[in-house]
Amino acid sequence: MTVVSLFSGAGGLDLGFTQAGHQVIWANDLFEDAVNTYRMNLGDHIVLQNIYDIPSESIPDADIVIGGFPCQGFSVANTGRHEDDERNKLYLQMIRVIKHKRPRFFLAENVKGILSLGKGQVFQNILSDFRSLGYNVQFRLMNAADYGVPQKRYRVVIIGVRNDLHLRYVYPDPTHAEHATVFCHQWVSVAEAFEGIPNPDEPNNLSNHVYSKYKLNFNGYLGHRPIDPNKPAPTVTARGDSRGGVVILPHPNGLRRMTCRELATIQSFPLDYHFVGGISSVCRQIGNAVPPMLAKAVAEQFNHLYQQSEC
Repeated sequence: MTVVSLFSGAGGLDLGFTQAGHQVIWANDLFEDAVNTYRMNLGDHIVLQNIYDIPSESIPDADIVIGGFPCQGFSVANTGRHEDDERNKLYLQMIRVIKHKRPRFFLAENVKGILSLGKGQVFQNILSDFRSLGYNVQFRLMNAADYGVPQKRYRVVIIGVRNDLHLRYVYPDPTHAEHATVFCHQWVSVAEAFEGIPNPDEPNNLSNHVYSKYKLNFNGYLGHRPIDPNKPAPTVTARGDSRGGVVILPHPNGLRRMTCRELATIQSFPLDYHFVGGISSVCRQIGNAVPPMLAKAVAEQFNHLYQQSEC
């Protein structure tokens, strides 16, 4: 199906949809480095512009509208989060586009913290706004590690199916679990994910395989906790900004921080996915992204809906 992507960032969600066989025909983001990364890897169909300034009429029609509306106001990493945070209202731009374009389906994703903001009332209001557009709306809290991503990363995935289609989206079954079963593989560990990735201090051909020289200090705070190589990594965050101060996970060896390439691997980006910008900018792009492997699992379920809608 054809896809319009809002708040696309570096393209993690879009890559997953592309891998699942869909065609992203238009995308948008405001972060210039992320847009350049997207263009380098996914194509020229992305627009560098504030969504507030883009008329709905200029956005093409599509079967699916997808978007991970900015989450800084919702994130549990933001200790000052509040229901009145202006960044929380960007989802209304997604509401605007869906209302005008009337796609068959939509997908909106966000962080776990959105569920508890305002004692849960903010999220209920968001669901109500989506349902008022004439869509059957459901949501699920999904752990990326359950779908082969070497990272424990929880995302709220909201799916909407236009009411006149009389169809229901079915979330993908997990393929992995903390302990292997007859039905699931064991979670992918950091050590497994890093197999074959060379030492960044030795000659290599990997792009973005550089790391911050900021001194490690294991004090128990976010980004300053030892990594167990035999487990999935903790959540890769985008806390901080492109000018510096981003929170970067330490390498399991405890001697340095992960390289940008290693962080991208933890997010399940392929090794040949090149990111544009300096270390802080690239880490921010990676931390803001939806793991492509999780996105692909979710996107593949739309293939079944398309087949049913065409019958």
